[in-house]
Amino acid sequence: MRIEILGMGCFKCKKLYENAQAAVDELGLQAEIVKVEDIAKITDYGVMTTPALVIDGIVKAAGRIPTLDEIKKKLIEVNQ
Repeated sequence: MRIEILGMGCFKCKKLYENAQAAVDELGLQAEIVKVEDIAKITDYGVMTTPALVIDGIVKAAGRIPTLDEIKKKLIEVNQ
């Protein structure tokens, strides 16, 4: 599983990264979590407001910080 955090490195982006890492750890999943700060790559996803959460190439949230529980739910859905 590949999780991408789209954003320019602001506080919200860092918090989303932390939440994603915590969700992966709590669920015991194997996942690669990467930060994407290249504006061209971010806009390739159609994201205009960061931070954004992308799981396996699909934007799951944009313009806000999903809660830990929201991220866990999205990860479980993808893993089924």
